[in-house]
Amino acid sequence: MQQQNVLGTALEPCSADPETGFLRDGNCTAVQRDPGRHEVCAVLTEEFLEYSTAQGNDLVTPRPDLNFPGLEPGDRWCLCLPRWEEAREAGVAPPVVLEATNEAVLDTVEAETLKEYDVEKRDV
Repeated sequence: MQQQNVLGTALEPCSADPETGFLRDGNCTAVQRDPGRHEVCAVLTEEFLEYSTAQGNDLVTPRPDLNFPGLEPGDRWCLCLPRWEEAREAGVAPPVVLEATNEAVLDTVEAETLKEYDVEKRDV
């Protein structure tokens, strides 16, 4: 069964380069065995990457042993829902790609809140 995005249409890919998602298939798929809930497709900002590193999650440094290329501002990435929420509360949440953000996040974040962070409405 095809998963849906927060707009109620088919979930679109988030990023193939770098390849993202819990399954590393480019999609922010909701997977029951994913405790981090990599369901928010975000366009990363310098501010968010610095914040994430300060919280102990370095997304910038490449980790070849984990097949992780390291990320930079402008990359699209399936973020963990709890980290995106934490960053939002801290005022540094990156914009989201609504078409590629899984509808599963709606159990935690209201659609109107996500629309405030729509990448189409933000300067990135």
